[in-house]
Amino acid sequence: MVILHLAIILPFLFAIGAPILHKLLPRVHVGWLMLPVPAVLFAYMLSLIPVIREQGPQEGTISWMPSLGVNVHVYADGLSLLFSLLITGIGSLVLLYSIFYLNKNKEKLVRFYVSLMLFMGAMLGLVLSDNLMVLYGFWELTSISSFLLIAFWHEREKSNYGALKSLLITVFGGLAMFAGFLLLYVMSGTFSIRELIGDAAAIAGHDLFIPAMLLILLGAFTKSAQFPFHIWLPDAMEAPTPVSAYLHSATMVKAGIYLVARMSPIFAGEALWLWLVSGLGLLTLVYGSYRALKQVDLKSMLAFSTISQLGLIMSLFGLGSAAALYAGTPQAEFFSKATMAAVFHLLNHAIFKGALFMVVGIVDHETGTRDIRKLGGLMSVMPITFTIAMIGSFSMAGIPPFNGFLSKEMFFTAVLNIRNMDLYGMDVWGTLFPVIAWVASIFTFVYSMLIVFRTFGGKPQFDKLEKQPHEAPLGLLLSPVVLATLAIVFGLFPNLASYSLIEPAMAAVHPGLLGPGEQFLVSIDLWHGFTMELFMTAGVVAIGLILFFIHKRTAVLNQPLFAKATLNRSYDGGLRMIDRVSHAITRVYMTGSIRHYLIYIFAFLILAIGLTLFTQDAFQLDMSSFADMSFYEAAVMIALVIASIAVLFVNSRLMAIILTGAVGYLVSLFFVIFRAPDLALTQLSVETVSVALFLLCFYHLPKLKKELVSLRFKLGNFIIALGVGVVMTLVALSASGTKPFESISHYFLENSYKLAGGKNVVNVILVDFRGFDTMLEIVVLGIASFGIYAMIMLKLKEDGIEGSLLQSGKNLPLNGFKSNDMILKTMAKLAIVIILGFSLYMFYMGHNHPGGGFIGALMASAALLLLGMAYGMKSVDKVVPLNFQRLTALGIVIALLTGIGSFFFDAPFLSHTFDYFDLPVIGELELATATLFDLGVYLTVIGVAMTIIFTIGRDQ
Repeated sequence: MVILHLAIILPFLFAIGAPILHKLLPRVHVGWLMLPVPAVLFAYMLSLIPVIREQGPQEGTISWMPSLGVNVHVYADGLSLLFSLLITGIGSLVLLYSIFYLNKNKEKLVRFYVSLMLFMGAMLGLVLSDNLMVLYGFWELTSISSFLLIAFWHEREKSNYGALKSLLITVFGGLAMFAGFLLLYVMSGTFSIRELIGDAAAIAGHDLFIPAMLLILLGAFTKSAQFPFHIWLPDAMEAPTPVSAYLHSATMVKAGIYLVARMSPIFAGEALWLWLVSGLGLLTLVYGSYRALKQVDLKSMLAFSTISQLGLIMSLFGLGSAAALYAGTPQAEFFSKATMAAVFHLLNHAIFKGALFMVVGIVDHETGTRDIRKLGGLMSVMPITFTIAMIGSFSMAGIPPFNGFLSKEMFFTAVLNIRNMDLYGMDVWGTLFPVIAWVASIFTFVYSMLIVFRTFGGKPQFDKLEKQPHEAPLGLLLSPVVLATLAIVFGLFPNLASYSLIEPAMAAVHPGLLGPGEQFLVSIDLWHGFTMELFMTAGVVAIGLILFFIHKRTAVLNQPLFAKATLNRSYDGGLRMIDRVSHAITRVYMTGSIRHYLIYIFAFLILAIGLTLFTQDAFQLDMSSFADMSFYEAAVMIALVIASIAVLFVNSRLMAIILTGAVGYLVSLFFVIFRAPDLALTQLSVETVSVALFLLCFYHLPKLKKELVSLRFKLGNFIIALGVGVVMTLVALSASGTKPFESISHYFLENSYKLAGGKNVVNVILVDFRGFDTMLEIVVLGIASFGIYAMIMLKLKEDGIEGSLLQSGKNLPLNGFKSNDMILKTMAKLAIVIILGFSLYMFYMGHNHPGGGFIGALMASAALLLLGMAYGMKSVDKVVPLNFQRLTALGIVIALLTGIGSFFFDAPFLSHTFDYFDLPVIGELELATATLFDLGVYLTVIGVAMTIIFTIGRDQ
């Protein structure tokens, strides 16, 4: 199912393309350009409903890292389809709403929609992934993209605070979940969720089973804002209302719910799973609903309402897990009705909560406030908005005939039924479940009425408002009207979703309860007689109305019980304590001296590796296989030792740099002697560029003080250097003296041409066999160069040095420098042409002869550096008018696209191929796709080298 993979990729492609589309169509609201993405995906997901119902789950695999068991395996069953429909359906309506909500001229819309598309793609990847490692990657991407969305108005302190809090808490849970996934892999040997479900019985008795379960639940509870991790959700309301309507009602907060549902077949047979999921869910339900009563900001009220409703859904999935304990008996379907209620309320909550968030956005947009103390009487001027709010609130309160009433009645049925369970003490403690559920439902009814009647009813207070209220435009009303209509439709005709959405999702959560061809019985009725559930609902309405009317006059309902001792204060205090402790520790070793930092690093290296060598008896010395030393090797070695020792005794930085370069050049001679031309060329190029870079860096250092060239100073350096040298020598001797495994060099020698079409084994390893390593290396190099550029530019800005000065060349080491040596200038003209030509030759021929993208790029950088030294950096701008930061990014993108391209041919990431072609004039020519990847390396390395040289060379 390649289309399923494209469904995940499409939002990311539009996230990348959003800035380009905005440049091409600057007058068009970016939202209109992004809207087709969720709309098309929603239509595609709808088309999968009959396919999955008739043919079963749809799946497909793209190889990524098959040797590690990590592949992009998408799996669309009833559960993932339901979530995909919510992600794309609610996403379409939110995007439409945001077009009219966000001001095109005042907001940075491109950044908003890029983040939104990233989030949408991450959520789709999360719910459609069958591989735990891929799921984790998308899980953390949802945290990062939601952080960007919450902090969209980053100039506001509260937005930054809320974004950081959500990121810290959810990433903390995500890391715990990642550890749980690794434990599952240790137990089962697979990352596939399908295979784990199949092996659930085998791993249930493992010692790591409970720790894995607890770690995974920690991830789910933090993401879905379960008590006490809920504190991030109210602060996340600082995001724009479209973000709240999307992330915090239908998508991000439901990710933890999805994880619990997906993992339920693995852990449902464990008593601790049932108690933790259902118990903590009920606690969150009653706590969130009670806290919602005390809010005066409408979005804060909806935030605690969301926490409460998430607790309700979580508790239902926990109660539904009891069905696994009765597999094969009539009681299994009896308890599975809790799962049915969970799935139905999951759908209902997304509908009515999305509508309510949009209503609050409309109220804020049209009145300038969300404070219910200033609102009132809006129904006369905003009748359509009032109608939508009433439908959404009544549905949330569980009043017929709206959809929330049906799922709330099913919730009451589930908590009443759990008392019949004769395991784990549920027959005793289970009595508390319906009591807690009933009390929480009363609170839910009260805050639902507050939202409607404190906002739209009562006496108008228009004089307290920032704007004169009026009905919202059609564009803002369209999306909430659609959701309100769905709340009515699913309330009057609930069975529309019974076998299209609810039953397939139940089958995914309880795969072992049904035999082949069997289905769960899903029948939802608006009226089911005078039952205990109906009487509980009547009690909720009666007591809820009383509490609603006395709400203003009852402190326990509208004022905080513990103003000082709160979880938020504990969170803030904990961060402050961590900050103080880290500052205290950091001040001890962060002296501002690079020499001290290097001493710490190297001293730790000496102790850690040295002690390991001798305590573990790892040092082995076997010289029987060593070859005799030739005269040339001995001569180079003696010269190298002399150059190395001489560095310690010179008093000039310039001479120290020259000697250090000499050491590097002498090492390259060893590579020549040992017939390793690629390594020799790389070493020579690196030394050339790095020596120049050292000179640029040292230009900015203050003059050497006498104490810094004293014997004591150099003795300390000598001891550290000697220790590192001895330890690394021992490691090298031990590694060469023992061969616990057969060498893999024979494999590369035999297969480099056969599998990769290249005779240069070194280059083939870099761009093909170990291409993933090279990809990560150029990304790290790119990040390092961008970091250097950003730090120096920031320093220049702080010092008041503008860009014009950078271009002027005044007092700048290379920009303002021009050599007066005519011999250098004359030779440079010829040498630069030769070096650049040789650079291109090395790049092109590197697949079969010594060379490659990395070596060629270093040579090109050396040529540009020579041009700058001879004629000044401004001449480089004229000869090569490139933005080297963009060149770095272009190289990384080319390399990445080359790797992704293999997916379209059902091959693992970064797989390459080659063939022979007859070209006019040239004749037969071998072309390898690895050359494209090497082009990315070539451009990246040039960009990195020149970015660093230009930035440091132009620093005042």
